[in-house]
Amino acid sequence: MRNDVTSPIDREEAEAALRLLAGDTARLREDQWTAIEALAVHRRRALVVQRTGWGKSAVYFVATALLRARGAGPTLIVSPLLALMRNQIEAAERAGIRARTINSANLHEWQEIQAEIANGVVDVLLISPERLNNPDFRDEVLPKLASEVGLLVVDEAHTVSDWGHDFRPDYRRIRTFLADLPPRVPVLATTATANARVVADVAEQLGTGDGSDALVLRGTLDRESLSLHVVQLGSPEERFAFLAEQLPNLPGSGIIYTLTVAATDEVATFLRSRGFEVASYSGRTEDAERRQAEADLLGNRIKALVATSALGMGFDKPDLGFVVHLGAPNSPIAYYQQVGRAGRGVDHAEVLLLPGREDRAIWKYFASLAFPPEDQVRQTLDALAAAGRPLSTAALETQVDLRRSRLETMLKVLDVDGAVRRVKGGWVSTGEPWQYDGERYARVAAAREAEQRSMIEYETTDECRMTFLRRQLDDPAIEGPCGRCDNCTGVHWKAHVNAGVVDAAGSHAKRAWVTIQPRRQWPTGMSAFGVAVKGKIPAGELAAEGRALARLTDLGWGSALRDLLGSGVPDQPVPPQLLDAMVNVLKHWAGGDGSGPAWSETGRPASIVTIASRRRPRLIASLAEGVSQIGRLPIAGSVDRARDDGHTGPTNSAWRLRSVYDAFDLGPQLRERLAECPGPVLLVDDLVDSGWTMTVAARLLRQAGAPAVLPLALALAG
Repeated sequence: MRNDVTSPIDREEAEAALRLLAGDTARLREDQWTAIEALAVHRRRALVVQRTGWGKSAVYFVATALLRARGAGPTLIVSPLLALMRNQIEAAERAGIRARTINSANLHEWQEIQAEIANGVVDVLLISPERLNNPDFRDEVLPKLASEVGLLVVDEAHTVSDWGHDFRPDYRRIRTFLADLPPRVPVLATTATANARVVADVAEQLGTGDGSDALVLRGTLDRESLSLHVVQLGSPEERFAFLAEQLPNLPGSGIIYTLTVAATDEVATFLRSRGFEVASYSGRTEDAERRQAEADLLGNRIKALVATSALGMGFDKPDLGFVVHLGAPNSPIAYYQQVGRAGRGVDHAEVLLLPGREDRAIWKYFASLAFPPEDQVRQTLDALAAAGRPLSTAALETQVDLRRSRLETMLKVLDVDGAVRRVKGGWVSTGEPWQYDGERYARVAAAREAEQRSMIEYETTDECRMTFLRRQLDDPAIEGPCGRCDNCTGVHWKAHVNAGVVDAAGSHAKRAWVTIQPRRQWPTGMSAFGVAVKGKIPAGELAAEGRALARLTDLGWGSALRDLLGSGVPDQPVPPQLLDAMVNVLKHWAGGDGSGPAWSETGRPASIVTIASRRRPRLIASLAEGVSQIGRLPIAGSVDRARDDGHTGPTNSAWRLRSVYDAFDLGPQLRERLAECPGPVLLVDDLVDSGWTMTVAARLLRQAGAPAVLPLALALAG
């Protein structure tokens, strides 16, 4: 390595570095050289907004090679997803660049990698944005990196902006890192999905807004290889059937995106039952399984990867032949990003959107995770200030009624804003003044709603679909229709599917059940509520594993359950088709189909007990009566409410347990009936959300002598 930061850099040397990366025929385009020259020659900051496949990674790897050859420190790449990191490491190694990553999946390698960084043998370090606020990494590794880094790259930089469709608060910590960089350290921010508002916000967040020192390089977002289509089908069964019929007609291998984790398994299982080699991929997939699925798709050993957006920014397969969305993302910008995985190295790729009626309910759920109102934020700040010591997220849940994911996101925003700080053991108050920017949060929420309306408009528009998406991204180079989409060509995929395949899809989607996992641990800090429980729930008070027909978000029974259990729906008896489905669940659970021993661990229920309902007493009573008649089980009675605090709606575990802990009573009549029908109890409810109502009711029944309690519900909330 030459230790000569002043030796000239010319395009020929950059081309040579590119050929190591991409092959002997690779050549830099003018705009790529413009970006590399800004970074490696002029040591500037740059924001590059270019379509997927443009070659953004080539820019920073070539710039790294040029800078390292002149004695510069390692390149730090902040990258959002493990899959993308793996692709980037493989690409770097092809160019002779030694790349390593520090992430949650390789804890055992951290010490070795940190030693390699200290010894100067690492050319590129890739980290996730969350790593920037890991206390050990932030305090022990990051300061040295900041003093020695030769190039900082912020990949998928639209996530820096809360106007972006995939805002990640941890990314905004880069602003602090930037302030600690030595002078003239170049910075590159890249994205393919940013409209004008996001571009301006990212430029401000990353300090690239000074026109005298910054390059903003923005190109056309047209994708000449993509053929965009929308196929309107009436039901989940028809969409399943369409996939099964048309998958052989889609070119090469590809990705089938779903909106929920559960749907990835549903779709993958059905397609495998129809003889297709597919794999599922989501945030819950184990790392080893993810790696195998990625490798199988890269090697064309499977026809499709059925994935959530966990794969959205993180997969590089140039010959990907198709992308299908089973359900629409909540933003045209998010949609453009995901379809951009296809057709990068082939002349033609098919892109199909199969919207569903359940899409808006799923969008509504994600919208509920928005930044909380000011009173809840102030409660959190006050709790941290009063504690005088670090509080874990679990401990904070007893102070403020926010679900864990929403509370954690809020804390990250407050950390970025300087009001709190993450330390070992949890979070502490900094004591710094903080202003609630309600106007901005409202504008962001309004922007999200506008994006949803635009997505619905995309589904029904008769104009060129690529032009529609490019306009959403404020593409400055729109010249005319693409000539490739269904609206331009008049060529549409058939929306008619074989009735037999639809029936098979319906049977598949509605054949199974979901497990109700029993709560085994009390929430932390319940003593703050005067509730004297902690640690593990004693084995003699636990519910058994239970069953529900489906999740509300499922593609099979989900729609019928949402229609029955939705807000504002009047109380009514359980519909016959749902009762029949529940009986089928019980048959499988009991082993009556020969698949296993009846009630394998607990024994057959001796009686049915319901949980008193404020909103749907008729529904629960009719469900219990139906199961009683068909299963020939007596109804022992109901776990009644001893008090009612009126608490409804989303809540975290601690507050939900507080609400229900002493809210129920068995009553003498129920106790008498249980004594007359000794044995396991089938505990019936309509909907299981947090699981604490079921846990508390089961505990009372176990304390009253029930040897086992088997929860049964129509639905799980998610």
